[in-house]
Amino acid sequence: MADGEGDPGVFTATALPGDPRLLPTVTNAFLGTRVFRDILHAAGVYSGAAGDTHRADVPSPLGLRMAAPGGHSPAESFTLDTWTGTFSHTIQSPGYEATHQLYAHHSLVHLMAFSVTIRRLDSSTHPITIQLQSLFVPHSQDLHLTPGPDFHGAHYIYGQTLVPEVEGGPRPTVHMLWSPIPGSLTLGGAERERCWQFLTAVAGSAEEARRSFSAGLALLPAGSLLRSHLRAWAALRRRCSVQLHGPPALRQALHGCLYYLLSAIPPRDSPGAPFHGISPGGLANGTRGEDYWGHVFWDQDTWMFPNILLLEPEAARAILHYRIRTLEGARRNAREQGYEGAKFPWESAATGREVCPEEIYGAQEIHVTGDVLMAFEQYYCTTQDLKLFQEDGGWELVEAVAQYWCSRMVWSEEEQLYHIRGVMPPDEYHSHVDNSAYTNAVARRSLNFATDLARDLLLPVPEEWEDRARKIKVPFDEERKYHPEYDGYSPGEPVKQADVVLLGFPLMHPMSAEVRRNDLEMYEPVTDPAGPAMTWSMFAVGWLELKELQRAWSQLEKCFSNITEPFKVWVENSDGSGAVNFLTGMGGFLQVILFGFTGFRITRSRLLFDPALPDPITELKVSSISYLGNRLEVTISREEIRMEVAEASRDPLASPLEAVLGSGQRFPLREGQSVSFPTAAGWIQRSPSRTP
Repeated sequence: MADGEGDPGVFTATALPGDPRLLPTVTNAFLGTRVFRDILHAAGVYSGAAGDTHRADVPSPLGLRMAAPGGHSPAESFTLDTWTGTFSHTIQSPGYEATHQLYAHHSLVHLMAFSVTIRRLDSSTHPITIQLQSLFVPHSQDLHLTPGPDFHGAHYIYGQTLVPEVEGGPRPTVHMLWSPIPGSLTLGGAERERCWQFLTAVAGSAEEARRSFSAGLALLPAGSLLRSHLRAWAALRRRCSVQLHGPPALRQALHGCLYYLLSAIPPRDSPGAPFHGISPGGLANGTRGEDYWGHVFWDQDTWMFPNILLLEPEAARAILHYRIRTLEGARRNAREQGYEGAKFPWESAATGREVCPEEIYGAQEIHVTGDVLMAFEQYYCTTQDLKLFQEDGGWELVEAVAQYWCSRMVWSEEEQLYHIRGVMPPDEYHSHVDNSAYTNAVARRSLNFATDLARDLLLPVPEEWEDRARKIKVPFDEERKYHPEYDGYSPGEPVKQADVVLLGFPLMHPMSAEVRRNDLEMYEPVTDPAGPAMTWSMFAVGWLELKELQRAWSQLEKCFSNITEPFKVWVENSDGSGAVNFLTGMGGFLQVILFGFTGFRITRSRLLFDPALPDPITELKVSSISYLGNRLEVTISREEIRMEVAEASRDPLASPLEAVLGSGQRFPLREGQSVSFPTAAGWIQRSPSRTP
């Protein structure tokens, strides 16, 4: 779709990209596939030991393609509709139209479905036949599959993965039921229109597969299955609605990012099924040798999580539960390296053990442990959800991370400071460095959060947590007034990706505006222009903080070289290399909108705001910001901020919210009542005293 044409949330093309990696993905929290592909993936189903662990390829009946008979080449169109969460392929010939529509059911997460509809366009009465071309074979390189008895007309296979992630560990089982797919479909001479529907159910048990398939069958009559998906997806999009008045390309990119990221999160009120994390390329990708093999990195916790937290905190909680569930694996990682507490893996799969194929990253890129804890801190400050920490294992994780950082530090007699030596910073062009500014700053933040949370929970605070947080070295050049990336960094050395600039955001490491500017000026020209896509978003956020709007916009524009047409699939690197459907880059892009343009910053007792809209953007509306159990609708223009509590906290003991400006003006925020004030910096907080 050319810029400026049509609906910015609907991407239509008359031809597919030449690179099949750039085809759109159709996923929910448990199942994912790339359209027209002969494999799908199920969440948490990995095969292979340690560094060979990868998403197990499950044969997919969904990857078929329609064709007109007799070699005829009709007009074709392909549409990804981000409003409905569906992909469709339409062929149009004189006299008829055929549409193949595919979706992963958002709330019935063990189900994927497709339909083929043939509609007569003239008064003819001859039969119309459409061929269905499929590569489906019920075999897998990763699963030992066995056929079982048919179930309500569906075929059935089941089997385990071939190799466990850890020796003696479990081998996940997959059970799949699918509607038989004929080689062709025919609209009878007396029929004007007909729709055929096909189901695929995939689960970890035969009972769940049968239950899901039966639920789908029961909803098929009269199109109720599709409608139930559309309702669930539409409700999610409404809750996570973000609208911009700005360039069409920006609005299209926004809707693409929301579609792909929201497709990855669990539905609201999902039954207690565990969530298995979000990998850089999403659930549809991650076969052996592709998209980091479906592993979970800091990409989830640092780049994707903050957006999910503001828009859908229940899904953010599920992400944290993934980390809690893998805590024992993280403890093993720490012990094996000779440290205490828990060290989260650079690459994680099902167990929390390190599954990175290259040892150096798992051994040295340890900032991921602090990144995990920062997500817990952001969640706690935004929700005040004590249950996660007191009953669900959150505190044990926080404590273990604090213990790890303390054991990883060494005391420097010369500097009278604690050091962390022999690490790889986020900038992966450097390794074996001492005192990475980012690593040490995130370690300090971990210890400060652990201390604060212990006090909130009325638990004793180990003295070493506070001592080490105070005395850890974060490199700073007093003469040049900037943060060297690590001990011995020389200005001008090339940097792979956003590193020191992350101190300002999301770490909010204390510094003056002068130092913040110097960090941006120092690292922007030496950061690799071919580096990963999320980098430029963090430079954009930095310049927005400093109200350098044109510089921010120029950094944001760099992201567009990573967005491919026509389906807005991101590539990790602008030359097309690396991961595809790169959710990490999308997460960074969304943070520019949700945290950069708004100035939102999550602190211990306030949600700060300080809007900054670059020239091409005249208004931003976020329909449902979640804060302390309330949902707020926030609209920002250059002249005015409007806020309304769309849904107030149901906690009878909670004080209502208020907006406070730097001038001291206070605006009570009550459910259903809109307030507005001139655009300025301020914060949202609980009112000091309850008001009626």
